[in-house]
This record gives sequence, C-alpha cells and structure tokens, in this order.
Amino acid sequence: MTEKEPQDNLSDTAKVAEPEQERQKPHKGVYLLPNLFTTGALFSGFYAVIASMNGQFEAAAIAIFVSMLFDGLDGRVARMTNTQSPFGAEYDSLADMVSFGVAPAIVAFTWALDDLGKLGWFAAFLYVAGTALRLARFNTQIGSVDKRYFVGLPSPAAAAAVAGLIWMSTAYEIEPSDISYLVALYVALAGVLMVSNVLYYSFKDVDFKGKVPFLILSAIVLAIAVISISPPLFLWLLFVVYACSGPFLWLTRRKKHLVK
Repeated sequence: MTEKEPQDNLSDTAKVAEPEQERQKPHKGVYLLPNLFTTGALFSGFYAVIASMNGQFEAAAIAIFVSMLFDGLDGRVARMTNTQSPFGAEYDSLADMVSFGVAPAIVAFTWALDDLGKLGWFAAFLYVAGTALRLARFNTQIGSVDKRYFVGLPSPAAAAAVAGLIWMSTAYEIEPSDISYLVALYVALAGVLMVSNVLYYSFKDVDFKGKVPFLILSAIVLAIAVISISPPLFLWLLFVVYACSGPFLWLTRRKKHLVK
C-alpha cells in the first residue's frame, strides 16, 4: 500500500470540502514593514551589548538611542498602514526587553558597576527586573488606563536616561570609577521609577497632524538647536527632566490635595 492510497479512499464530499476548509483558515503571515523597524530596534540593542563588551561605550549608548528611534517608528508605521497584529505587539515587547532592559543594564555594568561587585550587579539586576515588570504591567493595562499618562517611567525613557549618562560622561571624559556609587544609585532609581505608580505624560493626545501655534513651533526649533550644541549633554538632561517630572507632578498633586 502506498502513502497516497488513503487519500484515494476519501469520499467525493470530503474532497470537495477540503479546499473550502483551507480557504477558511486564517492567514498566518506577519506584516513586514512594522516588524522591520522592530528588528532594527532589537539589532541596535544587541549591538549596544556587543559594543560595551569591547569597551566602545559611546557607540553602545548611541545604539540605545537609535533603538529608541526604531521603537518609536514601528508602532506609528503599523497604525498608519493599518498593519497592527498580536504578533507585532508581542515581538515589540520582547525587543523592548532587550533594547531597553538588558542592553542598558549590561552597558552600565560594564562601564562603571563592575568594580562594585555585588552592589553593582544588584543595581543592574534591579533595573532589568524593573523593565520586565514595567512591560508586563503595560501589556495588561492596555485599554484600561488613561492614554494621556503612563503608569511608571516608560522603559525607553529609562534606557535613554541611563544611556545618556554614559554617553555624556564618555564625551566629557569623566572617569566612571569616580562616580560608580552614584551610577549604581542612578540605575537602581531608574528601575524603581519604572515599577512605581507615578504618572508620566505620554504625549499621545498631541495632534501632530493638526495646526499648532507659532510659539510652539519656535520652541521646538529652539530645542533642536540647543540639543545640537552638545547632543550627549542635552539629550541626557532632557530625559533626566522627564524622569523627574513624574515625581514632581505627584508631589504637586499631593500638596494640592492636602491644602484642600
């Protein structure tokens, strides 16, 4: 008996129904364009790890910022082209864990925390754990929280704050061994802010397609000009200010509540 003989015994009804069932099966492919950007973000995060292991800390920090750029584009491209998918969402979350969780922690550890022993790897692990918990909570809160705010410091902003410090310190030739304890505290605080309940403005209600006052456009141009003077310094300051904005707004709201 050959392997094709069982198919010859099928009834005519089954043979007719088989193509219809195949046509009804959902398409299992994935959308190429948004996932290309996600892959770019993942590659940049992986490159940051490799660069830090070779002592190229400036390149590693820049790679994390490049990963942020790709991460910001993949979601926008998916929405613009109507190519959102559960696969893309899961892939993006896994890429974020590498690019904004593992990569900044390893770069910071290799750069300044290695000399601290257990304290150094504990601070790095606290950051990685904070990223994992932040992403898990974000995925479970989609659609149930106010889109104008993030609950906890977003992982890309935390990664930028850590990478910005490394980039700025490398550019200005600051010896990492002189600030290793401050770096450990800084990295650990970034991890804690990610899992906190502090609200951060998400900018999702800003209409980038609509008209804006001339003053706002002028402020954007001025900000770009200032950043161009010294990208390592001013990008780092930008994300430090954003990281501090959450606790500042929380204290402001609490003060108003106590006054009432």
